[in-house]
Amino acid sequence: MFRFASRAIITAGAAILLLSAPLQAETVAVQTAQAQAPAAQSVGVVEKKVFAMPSYTTFGGKPIKDVKVGWESYGTLNAAKDNVIIVPHFFTGNSHAAGKYKAEDAAAGYWDYLIGPGKPIDTSTYFVVSVDSLVNLNTKDPNTTTTGPASTNPDTGKPYGMSFPIVTIRDFVNVQKALLDSLGVRKVHAAVGASMGAFQSLEWAAAYPDFVERVVPVIGIGELNAFGVERLNLWAAPILIDPNWNDGDYYGKAEPVAGLAMALKEVTLDAGHWGWADKAFGRKLAQEGKSPLDSWDNKYAIEAGLDGIGAARAKNSDANSFLYLVRANQLFTVGQKASLEEGLALIKAKALFIPAKSDLLLVPDYAKKAVAILKQQGKFADLVELEGDRGHLDGVLNVAQAGDRIRDFLAK
Repeated sequence: MFRFASRAIITAGAAILLLSAPLQAETVAVQTAQAQAPAAQSVGVVEKKVFAMPSYTTFGGKPIKDVKVGWESYGTLNAAKDNVIIVPHFFTGNSHAAGKYKAEDAAAGYWDYLIGPGKPIDTSTYFVVSVDSLVNLNTKDPNTTTTGPASTNPDTGKPYGMSFPIVTIRDFVNVQKALLDSLGVRKVHAAVGASMGAFQSLEWAAAYPDFVERVVPVIGIGELNAFGVERLNLWAAPILIDPNWNDGDYYGKAEPVAGLAMALKEVTLDAGHWGWADKAFGRKLAQEGKSPLDSWDNKYAIEAGLDGIGAARAKNSDANSFLYLVRANQLFTVGQKASLEEGLALIKAKALFIPAKSDLLLVPDYAKKAVAILKQQGKFADLVELEGDRGHLDGVLNVAQAGDRIRDFLAK
């Protein structure tokens, strides 16, 4: 854990760190969300497993050999093998959605307050599965297994780097589908995910419309709009101009840590909201008495806090994988169709969208647009907005306020 200049920075940094640090990190945010959740049992200690495929052909038609991804499950698969809830993860996350790897871990998975016996996603009823994405960012985390640019190309014996095929949200879903097929799963009761996980949930419903009965996109929209495409381009920019990036050929050499840290700082800020920033930092100085008027080395508290978060997160991450995730999200349109209407037309599943009112990244208006289109197409679609001032992060920390709606929706 890194140091900050003040207690205010520690509290605020921990709250936002969930989207920009390892999911098992000791964050106040996770512990607070879990403490505020209704009393219920935990799924307990969970096992991280690995799913392997000898080969996989991407949506773009490129082959990848020796694909491996990590996965977790909570609850029990029923005899009919139709009680599955798939929970894809967000941009900087991994599959650790609930439980702990060791009983002494300080914090459980990011949605532990939602997933477990008696909780809105009730593991006494459902078999919940979460899978590490391809090109997962967390390549240096021992609890993450992924295949991507940092993986060894079996044909060369060297890391792929930027020769790894470009992948899409559909590819993430297809690998998850292969895992469920290997378990003999016959039906997905629901696909539920936040942010990039919402993209995957919608893609599940569009790619496999007869397989998925319900979809719950949390802080998600049906396609990444032009503003979002350029926003992600700005996330990538610090890596691309870091001289150590070297066109992606940095494995075994000095890595583009500075660029990656700045990229993760941008993610952290965009996942927030000015209400959170004002409460957590205001215009406080990073060090009392050291004004930015006196020296370029003196910073405001929010600058120092987010610098620390970005630097800490970069230690467990891979810059090339970050770029691949950016491209996968830029390419997202539901069903990989040219228009939102065409993509949503593929969906047969009932839909419950859960945007966050203060989200500045994937704004609620676009979730409302998707719901309106689905209704026009004669589908069941509903929406509930999350209150709060955490911005995009409300869709990870504060979904408990929609817990009853999720529980009822899953039971319909």
